[in-house]
Amino acid sequence: MEELKAKLEAAERQVNEVNEVLQTQAAELRQAKEKLKISEIHYKHLFETVKEGILILDADTGQIFDVNPFLSEILGYSYEDFLGRKFWEIGFLKNIEAFKIAYLELQSKGYVRYENLPLETKDGREVFVEFIGHIYLVNHKKVIQFNLRDVTEQKIATVALQKAHNELERQVAERTTELQVALSEIKELKDQLELENIYFRQEIKKKYQFEHIIGQSDALKYVLYRVEQVAPTNTTVLILGETGTGKELIAAAIHDMSPRKDRPMITVNCAALPPNLIESELFGREKGAFTGADNRQIGRFEIAHGSTICLDEIGELPLEVQAKLLRAIEHKEFERLGSSQTIKVDVRIVATTNRNLHEEVRKGRFREDLYYRLNVFPITVPPLRQRKEDIPLLVQFFIEKYSRKLGKRITSIQKETMKALQDYPWPGNIRELESVIERAVILSSGSGLQLADKLEISPLLLSSTVGTLEEAERDRILKTLSETQWRIEGKDGAATILGLHPSTLRAKMHKLGIRRPKMKEVD
Repeated sequence: MEELKAKLEAAERQVNEVNEVLQTQAAELRQAKEKLKISEIHYKHLFETVKEGILILDADTGQIFDVNPFLSEILGYSYEDFLGRKFWEIGFLKNIEAFKIAYLELQSKGYVRYENLPLETKDGREVFVEFIGHIYLVNHKKVIQFNLRDVTEQKIATVALQKAHNELERQVAERTTELQVALSEIKELKDQLELENIYFRQEIKKKYQFEHIIGQSDALKYVLYRVEQVAPTNTTVLILGETGTGKELIAAAIHDMSPRKDRPMITVNCAALPPNLIESELFGREKGAFTGADNRQIGRFEIAHGSTICLDEIGELPLEVQAKLLRAIEHKEFERLGSSQTIKVDVRIVATTNRNLHEEVRKGRFREDLYYRLNVFPITVPPLRQRKEDIPLLVQFFIEKYSRKLGKRITSIQKETMKALQDYPWPGNIRELESVIERAVILSSGSGLQLADKLEISPLLLSSTVGTLEEAERDRILKTLSETQWRIEGKDGAATILGLHPSTLRAKMHKLGIRRPKMKEVD
């Protein structure tokens, strides 16, 4: 009996112990359920209020079984639009194939993330999301959760920022280009100004055969009258005359009496430049334009912009350069050697020559169209032998000039000496006269001028000179007759201009075979 009682008590204790365990477990289960309920409430609250779209679907089938409200807000689809459908069937994916690739990558790796993924809302708007996907197990079943954070505003801001950045870069590049162009133009103007200053200093230092136009002859007065007529205009002038007659000085007088006088006249001696360099000297060149062109050179035409350019000895200009000069005269534009950029200039052209350009045209050595462009207003400077009355004035001028220079005092000249000077034909014209007087001043020991040598020319030179003189005299008479419309007598007649008696002029015309065209002569 006692044994049975003990067994009952032991069993009762076991039951009590089990009961206590069960009660404890039941209490723990109740607590777990409470925690789970709280967790579910908390998860549901997060699921419904979080500012990210959440999409939960079956990993194997792609079927959606839950979405949160914010996803509907982002994409514009209702909860019913999502539920039970495969995610690629709804229509918010702009690139289904790319998304399927991401879906497969998620299944193989368990996690994917994309930035700025483009989606399409139900009403057709484009939105951008940051897309994160991961796989987890629920009741031994694989589930995929997609989190989509709306980054449309950031994307728009980024695109706007990039656009602003690109526009800023464009403007900076544009301004940089403009600045580079401006700096280039400033450098070019600086170079041109430096060249002008150098050239101006050279012109100041340059020694002319005489400092002023000396003479009182009718022939010289007529030349100066022509200068006064044309100087105020922009007309191209062609100055004709033998070597040493002072053509460049007449060109300078035209410039000094023109509206362009405030800028220096640019002179180019076409005969002094090598044929292969004359084009670059006139029109400039770019670096590398030809072998040896190591830097850019601004041409004389650019330097002369707004001023006058004197093309001395234009008859020596090569034919290939004449075409470019013609265009510069006609259109006021040209290109530097090695450049395709057209340069516009405002330049007045004055050309000089000791050649018979009409004859040069006939022989094919000078372009006819260029000749007519240059010969708009011709001025013929008479040779010294045709203005003998100016010789005493010129002699006196050169005596004073070289007496000062050499520290001498020459105050007189014998009549015989002056007669010899006036009788000499002076094939070298004023330049030759200046050389003779300079040499005489050097050798004169007293106050009287003594010629160093007897004024003679060799028979060969005399013969050549006579032929040349006759040709020049014939051209001079023809030119003067043409300018006076073949009027011989009177104040404005050719005889007065040439400083000849009308009968003397007629005799010369007969001797040189000059006949008036078929029109009535006006005496």
